[in-house]
Amino acid sequence: MIVLHHCHETRSMRVLWLLHELEVEFQVRVRPFDRSLRDPEYLSLSPAGRVPALEIDGETLWESGAIMEVLCERFAERGLGRPPGDIDRPDWLVWLHFAETVSQHSAALTQQHIALREDAMRSPVIMRLEAARLRKCYAAIEARLSTPVENREHLLTSGFSAADIAVGQAVYMARHFAALDDFPETARWYAQITQRPAFLASLPPEGAERLFARDFYPAWDR
Repeated sequence: MIVLHHCHETRSMRVLWLLHELEVEFQVRVRPFDRSLRDPEYLSLSPAGRVPALEIDGETLWESGAIMEVLCERFAERGLGRPPGDIDRPDWLVWLHFAETVSQHSAALTQQHIALREDAMRSPVIMRLEAARLRKCYAAIEARLSTPVENREHLLTSGFSAADIAVGQAVYMARHFAALDDFPETARWYAQITQRPAFLASLPPEGAERLFARDFYPAWDR
């Protein structure tokens, strides 16, 4: 049995989306996004006290990029990975892990806007800087999607893959802090992949406690 330890609207969402795309049997253990992630019981699954953690085949894995690689190899017949020797393998790896570049800036902004409780702790400079860095990430995605390849609908020439899942989920988080208005190809791609049933199934259910209380958090000025 596969068990995913998950917090809504965090990096573990990309693993949840992938599991739904793979159409395999799994269980989800939803955890609150709070200090309970530092409890010894959870630290035995994820030593840094972060989600996701994945129990599979008697082992426990952490780090979302690594988990996605393992799942794509474990269920290679689903076609969401690109095996060694495949012409798209290098690009698949680059884009799969580029999701973490995007996510680290969203994580910094999540801390600034949500995790810090007192206004005196927040930094307008960090907010503006990290939002600008997110836009640079969007520019990289835009450039990729704008390359003159016939029928460029996904990050890889060979079609939809876990790379779209990883980066798409990172953009889902990033859009709370930086809009896609100036990136039409990225917006088109994002709108397309987020219509997939597996993405919709990875969203928090109605009534669930969400990480993001608002759709958008503008840079804050004191």
